[in-house]
Amino acid sequence: MRPLAQFLNESKQRVRGVLTDIDDTLTTSGRLTAAAYAALERLQGAGLKVIPVTGRPAGWCDHIARMWPVDAVVGENGAFWMRHDAATRKLRTVFAGAAPADRQARLDAVAHEILAAVPGCALASDQFCRAADLAIDYCEDVAPLPPAAVDEIVRRMAAAGMRAKVSSIHVNGWFGDHDKLSTTKRMLREEFGAAVDLPEERSRWVFVGDSPNDAPMFGFFENSAGVANVLDFADRLAAQPAYVTQARAGAGFVEVAEALLAGRKG
Repeated sequence: MRPLAQFLNESKQRVRGVLTDIDDTLTTSGRLTAAAYAALERLQGAGLKVIPVTGRPAGWCDHIARMWPVDAVVGENGAFWMRHDAATRKLRTVFAGAAPADRQARLDAVAHEILAAVPGCALASDQFCRAADLAIDYCEDVAPLPPAAVDEIVRRMAAAGMRAKVSSIHVNGWFGDHDKLSTTKRMLREEFGAAVDLPEERSRWVFVGDSPNDAPMFGFFENSAGVANVLDFADRLAAQPAYVTQARAGAGFVEVAEALLAGRKG
């Protein structure tokens, strides 16, 4: 991971859009700061596409797509994307794949097993507005659990046939082959005509994140950036970002935004 200052201006000038995680990337200690929100607005105002790619639930993403200065949002670790058309006042939601007929019963069974087996964890408080996945809280509204407990949650999800990813606050599990990267690639192609499987187009998108569930995005986008708290997970990342900011969380995102905006002026 190189310092963000090494991100060259000629590379910044080619950037077409910014993809960003939300928790502990845009937010700081669970809150969206005015500076981070303004950075989204400034990026969009400069002509860049702005797209959160998050593990947060469908209910939150509906609000984000409609009310934030963003062009779309990928939610529940790639279960779907949403895009709001202001002209027609319509929200378009596209799911990554067909849901198993018994998905909710299977999610409930896994949740019951994990809650009984891993002391101190809990259902995420936003579980009620999720459409496709199970989120187990290991440090958002509960006392932080040790890595071994987080690993046990992942193990039990995998044993049930789920894909499991660890964020900075939750372990998310789901049935299906999608993840943040696969759905983001499809969304960019279908909504924005961006063929990011081509290296020259891939280099025009920056991803900003902070935790292990962002690793597929870090590995794919050559201009990925981690806010400084990504270093907390350095030994648990399957792929690392190309760059790292000096500041943590939302202030780190602002650092990325300011670098991109300055590069466009240069």
